[in-house]
Amino acid sequence: MFFNKIASIIALSTIASIGYAGSAHALGFTYEAGSYRQSTVTNEGVFSSNVNSPGYTTFDFNNSQIPGNDLVKYSFSKGTYSTTAYSGQTGIYSDVWAPSGANAEVNQTNYLAVFSDSDTIIEAQGNNTFSYFGFDAGALSGGNTLKFFNGTTLIRELTYEILNGAATVGASQHGGQKNGFFEFFSEGANDKFNKIVISQTEGGGFESDNHTFRVESVPEPSVTLGMLAVGGLFLRKRKNQKLQAAKESA
Repeated sequence: MFFNKIASIIALSTIASIGYAGSAHALGFTYEAGSYRQSTVTNEGVFSSNVNSPGYTTFDFNNSQIPGNDLVKYSFSKGTYSTTAYSGQTGIYSDVWAPSGANAEVNQTNYLAVFSDSDTIIEAQGNNTFSYFGFDAGALSGGNTLKFFNGTTLIRELTYEILNGAATVGASQHGGQKNGFFEFFSEGANDKFNKIVISQTEGGGFESDNHTFRVESVPEPSVTLGMLAVGGLFLRKRKNQKLQAAKESA
């Protein structure tokens, strides 16, 4: 687990902004070639332009451990993950398939690869939601699937066809397959999400790195009721004051 708060970022691409709206939900996303966490380090893949901003948390997988903290939880549908490269199993690796840099530079750090044997599930801890999720995607291929949920309600599903259609960075080490940084964000009350599922439905893998989140707290029901009660008392007091003033002036 790594929190990345380093001062220098270089944004290297015009952003392609795409919105998808359903009858009840909307989820916007943007694509760009990506930003470097430090201007002189180009072998770690790319990062969100928010990587150093207050309120954002980034996990880069570089210690080979399952990331997470008191705000974000990672788990795997089969319960375990692999660290053996080229095993064809969901896990954390460092190999040629790591998502590239903004100019297709080779990424020499660890990354997350999801295969059809096991989904990766990312959840907001406690009574919280995500308003932003960004990740470096690499070597996009058929079967790459990303789903956003609020509880059990599916907010949006994005497939390889959508992601690949937006991406522009082709890396020679990936046989020309596309790479880049995708950012997903809620656009209203109906599309807050608290769970992300990364899946691979065909052969090959879904490679990603440098996950960035913005987590928002949702008041507990008791807190909300308390606030309503206080508001009600305030309104009653104001009403009584007005009635008393009217009597005194009569």
